[in-house]
Amino acid sequence: MSNLETAPVEVACGASGAAGVEVLHPSEVPLGGPRAMRVRRTLPQRQRSLVGAWCFLDHYGPAHARMDVPPHPHTGLQTVSWLFDGEVEHRDSAGVHALVRPGELNLMTAGAGICHSEVSIDSDTALRGVQLWVALPDSHRDTGRDFAHYAPPPISLPGAVARVFVGQLADGRSPVRTFTPLLGAQLDLEPNAALDIEVDPAFEHGLLCDSGAVALGATALAVAELGYQGPGHSTVPVRNLGDRPARALLLGGPPFAEQLVMWWNFVGRSHDDIVGYRRQWEDGDDRFGAVRGYRGSVTRLPAPPLPTTRLRPRPSTA
Repeated sequence: MSNLETAPVEVACGASGAAGVEVLHPSEVPLGGPRAMRVRRTLPQRQRSLVGAWCFLDHYGPAHARMDVPPHPHTGLQTVSWLFDGEVEHRDSAGVHALVRPGELNLMTAGAGICHSEVSIDSDTALRGVQLWVALPDSHRDTGRDFAHYAPPPISLPGAVARVFVGQLADGRSPVRTFTPLLGAQLDLEPNAALDIEVDPAFEHGLLCDSGAVALGATALAVAELGYQGPGHSTVPVRNLGDRPARALLLGGPPFAEQLVMWWNFVGRSHDDIVGYRRQWEDGDDRFGAVRGYRGSVTRLPAPPLPTTRLRPRPSTA
């Protein structure tokens, strides 16, 4: 998925940690024009840019609005598409044509450069899901294009069912390759469930509420809010405060120690990186390739104008 903001700001990211539970509130962003589907963006923001290497999080739906994102570029990241309802068609410049379905992971590695499109499949089912980005470490940010698909089996936990699409949790282990240690899992919580999930204490964690009355410990979360717990904890306390089922995503990873600059759909390390990527995209450089088979009215998304000032890191506030 693309960041379609017309005036995206740069985001500087670095290692961070905090005691207690921190709640990140989403902002609403239109996904392509005033009539388009609106998404709720929790990462990145000034309060906190990353959870582990997770650097971007959009939550959307339920919505019957059509998702139609023309070919657009990425660098220095992996995209993680995870649906709860509906279907989305994916095409990319590595030649991959795939469907994103509920409970099935599609992970695309941009590396040095890729472009892709995403179009929702016409259906009476409302579209609901998340789009996430994972920052690649400097040692692998120029790796080759790649794509992986995985349908994780359900794993029983006390009071919940987990689907581990990235990393390892309890008896669930994903075979999908990432370039830093990560955790990504869907949690379907039984009514009034209270469970302490064993995790790696070197990880920081984020719990995203998708539906129901979800809490991280004693801190209640509204839909699309992300509760943050810093490293140093061997469990993540997850609660369903209601008498109906609830659903959440658990994300984690060790604090990402490298500084990044994110602007539009690019992850780089400097102003000059971003300027170069933007110029190459506008010039049709082979760095990004081309998407075949996309049938929208716009053949490719133009890059927005760069800000008038030099893109520069902001100090971490966490």
